Amino acid sequence: MEIQFNHVQLAEEHRLGPVSQEISSIAYNSAEVISGSAFFCIVGENTDGHLYISEALEKGAAAIIGSDWQQVKPYAEAFPNVTFIAVKDSRSALAAFSIHFFERAQDRLVKVGVTGTNGKTTTATYVYNLFNLLGMPCGFLGTTGIYNSSGKTPYKKSTPTTPISSDIHQIFSHLAAFGDRAAAMEVSSIALDQKRVEGILFDVAIHTNISEEHLEYHHTFENYLACKLQLFRQAKTAVVNIDDQGMAKEILEAADYPVLSYSQRLDSEADLVWTNIRIEESGMRFELHFQQQVHEVKVPLFGEYNAGNLTAAIGAALLSGVEMEQIVSVLPGMPQVEGRFQLIEGPENRKIILDYAHTPVALDLVMREVKKLPHNRLITLVAGIGIRDFSKMPKMAKAAEGKADVVVVTVDHPGFNDPNDVVNEVLKGFTVPYKQQVLTATTRRAAVVTALQESGPNDIILLSSGCINGAQNIRGEFIPHSDEEIIADFFLQQN
Repeated sequence: MEIQFNHVQLAEEHRLGPVSQEISSIAYNSAEVISGSAFFCIVGENTDGHLYISEALEKGAAAIIGSDWQQVKPYAEAFPNVTFIAVKDSRSALAAFSIHFFERAQDRLVKVGVTGTNGKTTTATYVYNLFNLLGMPCGFLGTTGIYNSSGKTPYKKSTPTTPISSDIHQIFSHLAAFGDRAAAMEVSSIALDQKRVEGILFDVAIHTNISEEHLEYHHTFENYLACKLQLFRQAKTAVVNIDDQGMAKEILEAADYPVLSYSQRLDSEADLVWTNIRIEESGMRFELHFQQQVHEVKVPLFGEYNAGNLTAAIGAALLSGVEMEQIVSVLPGMPQVEGRFQLIEGPENRKIILDYAHTPVALDLVMREVKKLPHNRLITLVAGIGIRDFSKMPKMAKAAEGKADVVVVTVDHPGFNDPNDVVNEVLKGFTVPYKQQVLTATTRRAAVVTALQESGPNDIILLSSGCINGAQNIRGEFIPHSDEEIIADFFLQQN
């Protein structure tokens, strides 16, 4: 594609070389540069893309865009046919260039962005499933992968949750070409800080809640909150959980566009209120109050808090022009969410629940909900996430304490940390002597097997914490991992 660089809003500070180039692809990793690539020098926490300019040029890059002119300029004389540009912010430039390169594919999609500490994946997936059930073909970008309206698509994700901007717009282009008319996506605080969604005007922004998280990156809760709030400055409408004390007030004060509020309290004066939840063998029922009418909702999903996540998704559909009666009529067809209160039936009436709750608040909620299901004993796996904030690890133990008969403590994504150090950090959160049996394992695989071995007839095995993306991050390598495969293999060997 021929790019006229003076037609792209890159906030240029310097430029040398041709004003236009035939660009074949966008790259921010020099290993992915091909002939004709535009290479963006991104400065990250652990590396500086400017150090890879030479490699990018050797591979045939047609344009080099960076934020440090002193590092970019020396290459211009040796490569006069290459365009060299210095910009104020490489991440902003990458977002702007990607929007232009993929011919504003985002404008052909209704975009729903979901942010919050807990419930992002579940709520965004509910939006995805609901829109598809309503006949509005929808894609999904988030923790569990990349989906078009027909299902999961093979795509090498650049980040665990919200992709880099160039990947987002490439995915938008694929969705639009596939015939999808909407996209539901998780929008993390880190993604907002790193300008991955800059230049996107969301048709609906959804707020689930906020609690302390990602302080290893943001350092303070105030920084974390400020990043989350940015999503609502890039939206046309919003769905806001007014039961959340952390940021609902700030969103409502700043929003100068249509907002639907939601709550579980009838006295809240929210636009959408869910009440009278009943848990059944096949899922749950609840009443949904909207515009002075009460709608009976029946859905094959579990976890009372998921009534709130589903209500948020319903709000997004309402703001997208769908009538409530039509929404309620399709809800019995809602599928489960991968790794979110995902129920697997085991032998002898065992129930294995996958819920990758990875914050103390989320773990507390899911354990309280699990205990409402009929069971003999509850065995819970709890993990410290090695690539996250160590100060959160004892809080995970504290959240689980006294709520299970057996707790198996392990590590997810140890990264470059010693798994024993992570496990020991989690153990610090338990009261001594322990209020329940506590077992340990230094790999998630061993922990899943240990939890299953401890189980008996009519027991529930809850596998929580942060195993995502079908892999474990071990010393920088992503080792394939699937709880579901381990579960299937374990019971197959038992037979």
